[in-house]
Amino acid sequence: MNKIKNEHTEVILNSIADGVFTVDSNWRVTSFNRAAETITGIPGKEALGKLCREVFRADICETGCILRKTMESGNPIVNQFINIVRADGKKIPISVSTALLKNPDGKVIGAVETFRDLTLVEELRKEITKQHRFEDIISRNHKMQKIFSIIPQLAESDSTVLLEGSSGTGKELFAKAIHNVSHRRNKPFIIVNCGALPDTLLESELFGHKAGAFTDAKWDKPGRFTIAEGGTIFLDEIGDVSPALQVRLLRVLQDKKYEPLGSNQTLKADIRIITATNKQLDSEVTAGRFREDLYYRINVIKITLPDLKERKEDIPLLVEHFIIHFNRLKNKEITGVSDTVMKSFMRHDWPGNIRQLLNCIEHAYILCPRGIIDIRHLPEEFQIKGAASDSINNLSLRELEKKVIIDALNRNEWKKMTTAKELGIDKNTLRRKILRFNIQKPD
Repeated sequence: MNKIKNEHTEVILNSIADGVFTVDSNWRVTSFNRAAETITGIPGKEALGKLCREVFRADICETGCILRKTMESGNPIVNQFINIVRADGKKIPISVSTALLKNPDGKVIGAVETFRDLTLVEELRKEITKQHRFEDIISRNHKMQKIFSIIPQLAESDSTVLLEGSSGTGKELFAKAIHNVSHRRNKPFIIVNCGALPDTLLESELFGHKAGAFTDAKWDKPGRFTIAEGGTIFLDEIGDVSPALQVRLLRVLQDKKYEPLGSNQTLKADIRIITATNKQLDSEVTAGRFREDLYYRINVIKITLPDLKERKEDIPLLVEHFIIHFNRLKNKEITGVSDTVMKSFMRHDWPGNIRQLLNCIEHAYILCPRGIIDIRHLPEEFQIKGAASDSINNLSLRELEKKVIIDALNRNEWKKMTTAKELGIDKNTLRRKILRFNIQKPD
């Protein structure tokens, strides 16, 4: 009878598309179905009796074996993404689930693991991602796609590019992308944050100096223009450069020449210059804080990067990208974010843009051990907004209307005419609603 039962079980296991194998309490493989053979490229006869890590050669076998976690905790694991190495040496992605095996007396005698080949799914995901990606920049937003389309043409020329956008919108990534697809890609890409250094230090940093040029200048030091020779120099926060230094930068842009501090020797600069600012430089020119001639020199090609609040359709893409990044960096098993978190992200205005979203996900990784990132794992401002949103969602229509009126009255210092105008109703209607809802002005 047991023989017939075992034969039936083997037929069933060999008929399913998912790979299935079992191990005993010593981690040796005791069964290996046909799909497991196909996915791993290892015949069942070779797998039987071997340690499971010798068969799978997964990226977590040595440090975070999920079968061991199940055996030690008694808790099953469902649909965890890992990579294994096939018999032919090819690395493939799979989705894994585990459970305990017990005898009729309830004693644990081993574990079972089922796994699914995700190669096609991963290839499709990569293909879809590729359509919304340029270098390390991800977006499906139409404004960003338009920028993607012109980067190859920008890269072909050596014209100066001005990247405008708020802090955290990815100006450095765009500068690097332009460099990486240009003919200068095998030469240096040098970044200089013009807003991070005082004027005297910035001048020395850019142009270099000779020994004795100033106090403590004990030896020659090459500047960033020298180091970037043949490549690209990215001048971030160009709007913070002082008028005096703007004059020297103008000469580099016009003549491609400069002198290190304390030197009479003129050096030629074979470099591509890309600049960036979070200011409106045309306004800075009007105010007299930025030279008009320098502005026109760096503004040969201007790209304005949209804020994250203008491209909220990119938030799910960016969240997935950051989760993949931090899973690899921190060796964690985060599978995504909850619906509440995603709704909170989509409602948020993101004053810090993509950098703020990245920091938010990194914060969640510190507090979330595995699985799904929930609202409690986010920074406090998101938790407060989430709680406020939940409380509003639980209000009745009458309670919600009363709250809207009270909030408007408070904003307008209880001036009824101003409040009525804000709410789009006349003053008498507002009076009736105040009486109906028994709204009292606080002391």
